[in-house]
Amino acid sequence: MRTRATITLATAAALLALTACSSSDDKASSPTDPAPAKTTTPTPAETGALELTVRDYTEAYFKGDAKTAYGVLSKRCAGKVTEELFAATVRQAHTDYGAGHPATDVQADVSGDLARVTYKVEGLPKFDQESQPWAREGGTWKYDAC
Repeated sequence: MRTRATITLATAAALLALTACSSSDDKASSPTDPAPAKTTTPTPAETGALELTVRDYTEAYFKGDAKTAYGVLSKRCAGKVTEELFAATVRQAHTDYGAGHPATDVQADVSGDLARVTYKVEGLPKFDQESQPWAREGGTWKYDAC
């Protein structure tokens, strides 16, 4: 019983860490900081590819498809959680909530190879995201909210 509770707590902690959206790492601009990058209007292809990746990631996550979902993590995020722990988190999310919770109303603010994405998770408003960080690595969008 204690082992199950420990695994459940570790899984919950990992789930929260991976789904939480924090701005505490964002630095306020100061006079000594370089000028912020200009936000450019993304092309429809850039936005479309990102929106599709967000939808695919969310679908894989709630289906319990850990391999696919882990493959969408940025290198930085993958370096913070083992594939095994992530898989346990995804399996637990599938057990707790089941499949069929697509990302809807996906809106992306793209600036170069970085983006902030806001979307809803159908049927699970507690998982709705606002300004979730994503990064383009090697031409592919990756989940970067770790």
